Amino acid sequence: MKTYYSLILILLVAFAAMAQKKELKAAQKLVDAASYEQALASLESIKSLIENAEPKYSSHYYYLLGVSKQGTKSYDEAISAYEKAKSIEQSAKINKYTSLIDGVSNQLTTDIINSAVELNGNDKFSDAAKLLHLAYSLDKANNLDYLYYAASSAVNGGDYDNALNYYMTLKEKNYTGITKKFFVTEVASGEDLEVDETTYTIYKKSKDFTNLREDFTESRLPEIVKNIALIHVANGDNDAAMEAVKDARKLSPKDVGLILTEADLYIKLGDEVRFGTLMQEAIAQDPNNAILYYNLGVVNGNEGNRDAAIDYYKKAIELDPTYEATYLNLSSVIFDGEADIVDQMNSLGTSAADNRKYDQLKAKREGLFLEAVPYLEQLVKINPNNKDAITTLKNIFGTIGDTANFKKYRDMLETL
Repeated sequence: MKTYYSLILILLVAFAAMAQKKELKAAQKLVDAASYEQALASLESIKSLIENAEPKYSSHYYYLLGVSKQGTKSYDEAISAYEKAKSIEQSAKINKYTSLIDGVSNQLTTDIINSAVELNGNDKFSDAAKLLHLAYSLDKANNLDYLYYAASSAVNGGDYDNALNYYMTLKEKNYTGITKKFFVTEVASGEDLEVDETTYTIYKKSKDFTNLREDFTESRLPEIVKNIALIHVANGDNDAAMEAVKDARKLSPKDVGLILTEADLYIKLGDEVRFGTLMQEAIAQDPNNAILYYNLGVVNGNEGNRDAAIDYYKKAIELDPTYEATYLNLSSVIFDGEADIVDQMNSLGTSAADNRKYDQLKAKREGLFLEAVPYLEQLVKINPNNKDAITTLKNIFGTIGDTANFKKYRDMLETL
């Protein structure tokens, strides 16, 4: 009797194994044909057969489940299935599907990143951030770039809590994101080209390329620290924001990016004096940076230091004559005091003395206008479609009675 039951048990096990093998083979064909939805349906139908299956069958099942989930962009579930397959094989001391899974790990990362890029393109930033963080989690030592992009996407999606966590991790790991780039100049055309390292090595031996050089991208750490600070500011935690910046500056006291980050924080806190001091410090490190002089012009203009603001704006124009905002701000500072002149003119009576005073004030007002005209005209040369500059010029010439120039800029404005 015992022999009879043993025989039945053996037959049942053999039948189950045959069924498992047959169904897995069918599912494998669907996976090979990239029919992932059908494969998932097939795998779901045999799920109960796998619960007590031999490791070689159950690991195959979870491998196929992982591939199918990956194919349908269910990446979290794909990773779970792959991990299950590897765990089964590790316990059974086999390695068939573990090797296959390790072989497709790079493709899994690529698929996740491509999906994240697509989501970002569709403004689904929070979903993209989750995928990018998932890509980072697959290889935390080598995928820090993806954590950086996850933080950026989280910020764009308004998910500041996760963004802060991601940025804090990057800061703790002293992540900079600096990469080496390679450049050559083609002799025939004189064109500068960026190439990969392999091509760069080949071109070193070629006479067709010259001026071979290597360069490094800028560190992302200042941006990371800045965003940490700004998120803290948004959360009302100014102490944490300031601490984040100051800690970073201890490591890189001459880093212009970090100096500007601290300066930005002070301007947000309403401390323009400290902002101006830091901008001066930044200029000492980068004396040919037009934006630094522009910012000092803004600060001094806000503080009523008209002459200093004008000097800073003029220096900014000297360093970068194409930056349109500088011309507009410089003109605005030049106009400072015009309202007071108009008030004085309106307060005068009709006596001879008042008339003489009126003429003096009128000439002073026109002098302000004419001082600004060359900068506004230069701006119009740079950008003939700048409505603010054209409108201001039209109003100036209308006010001082220059009919020809008034019509010129009026007509120009009407064509825009």
